[in-house]
Amino acid sequence: MKLPIIAITMGDPASIGPEISLKAFKHEELFEKCRPFIVGDVSVLNYVMEEIPDLKIKLNSISEVSEAKFEFGSMDVLDMHLVDIDKLKFGQVSAMAGDAAYKYVTTVIDLAMNKEVDATVTNALNKEAMNLAGHHFAGHTEIYASRTGTKNYTMMLAHENLRVVHVSTHVSLKRATELVKKPRVLEVIEIANKAMRQLGISNPKIGVAGLNPHSSENGLFGDEEEKEIIPAINAAKDEGIDVTGPVPPDTVFPKAVGGWFDIVVAMYHDQGHIPIKLIGFKYDQKTKTWGNVSGVNITLGLPIIRTSVDHGTAFDQVLTGKANDISLLNSIDYATKLAINK
Repeated sequence: MKLPIIAITMGDPASIGPEISLKAFKHEELFEKCRPFIVGDVSVLNYVMEEIPDLKIKLNSISEVSEAKFEFGSMDVLDMHLVDIDKLKFGQVSAMAGDAAYKYVTTVIDLAMNKEVDATVTNALNKEAMNLAGHHFAGHTEIYASRTGTKNYTMMLAHENLRVVHVSTHVSLKRATELVKKPRVLEVIEIANKAMRQLGISNPKIGVAGLNPHSSENGLFGDEEEKEIIPAINAAKDEGIDVTGPVPPDTVFPKAVGGWFDIVVAMYHDQGHIPIKLIGFKYDQKTKTWGNVSGVNITLGLPIIRTSVDHGTAFDQVLTGKANDISLLNSIDYATKLAINK
């Protein structure tokens, strides 16, 4: 069996994306599990290597996937020629960088839709920069949904044995509570169940978080559990899904880490993101550096595979040589597993 071809965006050119991409390609084991290549700008990668000599690697500029060599010791780069390196200001928001980052994403989406690649992985983009360039999306997930014509999708975050999917993501907290409806909750439970099976878990155990404190304490703190969440859970059980809930939000995540659940359905963005980043992001107070930034962002429900780093552009770390590639390597690993099992 041929190894899956993985298209990886370089991310915002002014971000840590180019640096961690170069770092990831220096791991020989990466090429033992997949055939990876970067969609970005060779001029940016060359500049980063000049600033951080330890990252030196041979760049193989290609114009189409068929030209890639997929050899350890080199990096195949689908060179988009979108960045004027003399005008690029590293570590700063700019329309030029935002436009490039957006077009890297649409390129990998199109490659996947045309079945030229088996999966896509995205480095971080800057939403402000992208919107300055005239591309008005809340983030990667919405770009993918729009470009692929997908209406029913959700975001999954993963760090080791903690996995979380969301009923809603990039909306206000007020709007998020309004979106907690039986059909959507059931849909996300079903998507989560399918995703876990794709990852090789034959009978996934799913925990559903409540929306309100103590899952409303039998109606004392709200009625969304009784009216929307519990009916969705019962419907999922009728489909044969092993689902539990609503579990109080302050205990469902410790239970998941403890092995009670394979995945948790969170009701809104921060409810799911905070526990993942609490355990995946480690800051060293003594050195004032991030010692570990791990976690994977996966968009479920798409006709193609998309995983992503679970961190931002980290403009404050650009060209320091300290950026961490763990999240990118984890993202590629998840993309590979999903591509093999699809």
